[in-house]
Amino acid sequence: MGVYRLFDELLNGVLLDWLQDEFVYYDWIELDQEGNGYYTAEIRWWRVKQYLFWGFLFLVLFSVLIIRLVTLLYTAKREKKVIAKAGRLIGDYMKHDREAAEVFPAEYAEISVQMAEIKASIQRHEQTMKEEVARKNDLITYLAHDLKTPLTSVVGYLSLLEEAPDMPAEQRAKYVHITLDKALRLEKLINEFFEITRYNLQRIVLEKETVDLAFMLVQMADEFYPILSEHKNTIQVEMPEEKLTVYADGEKLARVFNNILKNAVAYSYPDTEILVKCELTESKARILFRNRGKTIPRQKLDNIFEKFYRLDDARSTNSGGAGLGLAIAKEIVTLHDGTIAADSENEVTSFIVELPLAG
Repeated sequence: MGVYRLFDELLNGVLLDWLQDEFVYYDWIELDQEGNGYYTAEIRWWRVKQYLFWGFLFLVLFSVLIIRLVTLLYTAKREKKVIAKAGRLIGDYMKHDREAAEVFPAEYAEISVQMAEIKASIQRHEQTMKEEVARKNDLITYLAHDLKTPLTSVVGYLSLLEEAPDMPAEQRAKYVHITLDKALRLEKLINEFFEITRYNLQRIVLEKETVDLAFMLVQMADEFYPILSEHKNTIQVEMPEEKLTVYADGEKLARVFNNILKNAVAYSYPDTEILVKCELTESKARILFRNRGKTIPRQKLDNIFEKFYRLDDARSTNSGGAGLGLAIAKEIVTLHDGTIAADSENEVTSFIVELPLAG
């Protein structure tokens, strides 16, 4: 009851007074000299129009705001549903071996194509990892088996030497030589184990500086002289007359070239020359390593930079190593924003490394 009286008596009066003041014009008309007369009232239509205009404008703006707000809320709700549904579809597609067209409706065609590409990429990566792990496990198995042969020989010949202290000097020297040869073979196999372990634990970090590439290659060729002589090979180094510098990690680059040269020596024919040639382009240094040896089949050439991959199939050969040398070389070259590639035909194998020149 009190609320009704408030609106009816107080506010209603206030509202009526405001309407009267705003929209009604009063004029006093005198009828005689004694002051008698009356008031006339006239509506201020221009004032009414003005308020109607601003009221209409406010109503339009308010309506637009409301519509916009409702649209945003509806769109957000709809997007949330779409995203939730897309998430369920993606989860179903990734968990099960089904075609994308069977899982995603027509309105999700774009997502369907992208998810098919992603899934295919993941599957390829998983397959590569499985093959890498399989090669690594096979390699470790072979190494473990190969360790027994030289170890057995070392133990056997040392036992003979111990049991026969009066053995003739010539025979003793022969047994010592065989024992040393088997011990060196054993050391090489153990180093392969360490190489695998180091690769799994290390993370290659570059420490760049300006490196004289020509000096490095010439020096490395000199250091390889004993290995080359042992394999009855020679090396020819050809460098450009211009100064050849790169901004790189010298120690890591030396490891790249060392791995490539070791590979070249291991698979070269005896009495052949290994060529190391460097050329300059506009912005890169191109280093070529070329040797004569058995042609590498295309299938093996495509895998030559993969981890734990060896060119020789027979474990009895002394060539090669843990199958990491060229994989590490590629990783280092890639970190230097360079490229490395291999080619083999007509009993000529070439490795090409390209590195950006120092600015």
